[in-house]
Amino acid sequence: MRFTSRFRKQKTENKAISNSDHSGSSNQSELFSQDLGENLKFVMDSLGNSTDLITRKFILGAQGSEQCAAVLFIDGLADTTMIQDFIIRTLTSTDLIDNNQVDYDAKGLYMTIKNQAVSIAEINELTSFKDLLSSLLKGDTVILIDHCNLGIAAGTVGWEGRGVEAPEDQAVVRGPRDAFTENLRTNTALIRRKIKNPNLWLLTKTIGTVSQTNVSIMYINGIAEEQVVDEVNRRLDDIQINGILESGNIEELIEDRTLTPFPTMYNTERPDVIAAGLMEGRVAILVDGTPFVLLAPALFIHYFQAAEDYYQRADFGLLRLLRALCFTIALTGPSIYIAITTFHQEMLPAPLIFSIAAGREGVPFPAFIEALIMETTFEILREAGVRMPRAIGQTVSIVGALVIGQAAVEAGLISPGMVIVVAITAISSFALPSYSFGIAVRILRFPLMALAAAVGLYGIFIGIGLILIHLCSLKSFGMPYMSPFAPFNLEDQKDSLFRLPKVGLRMQSESIGKKFKRR
Repeated sequence: MRFTSRFRKQKTENKAISNSDHSGSSNQSELFSQDLGENLKFVMDSLGNSTDLITRKFILGAQGSEQCAAVLFIDGLADTTMIQDFIIRTLTSTDLIDNNQVDYDAKGLYMTIKNQAVSIAEINELTSFKDLLSSLLKGDTVILIDHCNLGIAAGTVGWEGRGVEAPEDQAVVRGPRDAFTENLRTNTALIRRKIKNPNLWLLTKTIGTVSQTNVSIMYINGIAEEQVVDEVNRRLDDIQINGILESGNIEELIEDRTLTPFPTMYNTERPDVIAAGLMEGRVAILVDGTPFVLLAPALFIHYFQAAEDYYQRADFGLLRLLRALCFTIALTGPSIYIAITTFHQEMLPAPLIFSIAAGREGVPFPAFIEALIMETTFEILREAGVRMPRAIGQTVSIVGALVIGQAAVEAGLISPGMVIVVAITAISSFALPSYSFGIAVRILRFPLMALAAAVGLYGIFIGIGLILIHLCSLKSFGMPYMSPFAPFNLEDQKDSLFRLPKVGLRMQSESIGKKFKRR
């Protein structure tokens, strides 16, 4: 009920758009006319006489029983070679039609074309203009016949797309090098190549009143919890929006809590990560037009696990502990430096205190303002490096950080110790496998710095305590976000911060589902 009420406002805002869609769809839902010319005119008017709508008219049948027909498709969405070889060439050839002893009225010609002439695997019957326009915009080829109120949609989708390449966001030293693309069918095929099981089920929905985006749900029947699958379906069905352009739109609309910096749905461009999640009992959500696939439920510990952890020999959690240390440094590094240099100098040895004091001599700002300036500057450089052309973006961000840091120290605006702390903090944030999780760390770093400047280490402890309370209150599709730590599960500790060898990982994670299956 809470999720449904969350969308009540959005549904009200889209009421006018929905009403206009219904008024337009009332005409589109009409059945075809018996007159081919009227049908073609309606289609052209509906698409605004768009120049990419290709219409090919021809005459079928022997002399004395001729029938007019037309082939329609959208240039760029349909495979023109397939249309030429398997539709137009067959229909314009008289061999098939002349050799069949049938009464070539409109209905008989329709059945002959549908059952014999079109040699394409996917054939659908069209009964309304709404179905016709939907098929055209999907990339299908539509065949209409004069004096017949039925149409044929042949699956000829064939637009240009990016090929399967190596992943850029989550690269590994050892492991598969294929990544998802913007094509939905390519992505589902990449997953099926890794899981050749008939229980791998796929459901597809159309979301977006304007964009009409295909969204697929993929899960393994018998392993995934039925409650999670039903909840994913329900939340997707509740979405009322004009368009879906990326999986991030879906993520924000169906996640449990919006007002949280922590992501509660995992996203990746690696098919092996999605396949592993499906075999653990999770549900994948694939959106047409984006290479990033969502995985739910997502737990806090998942953001410390990398695909390479399972391809190299077991290190008993050494790298995961290192990532946890990097997470701690990235979150609390500047705030600890501010607290110690401002309130708790007695915690450091005398030589180190003298060294820090000598570095800060002449600096006009307190430690908090120093950290704020340096952290803001580095975030600007990081964002600029992402937005700039790839060939120079990384160089500009690195050189810019070095030049600005050195110049600030020489000008006496920033102490050398602060530059070192900010640099270590930035490097630690890059060690986290998930980019979306790193954003949460970058956001929470600044409130902790303010608390440290106010009351020292006590403020940091208060801030960390509030973060832990918030994390324990989060859920991802009904699963506690901090599992298997809160609530504690001893069995799942084998693959949390530590990873035992493969012989020790026998059962499915209890934190995801209760159906224990051998991995």
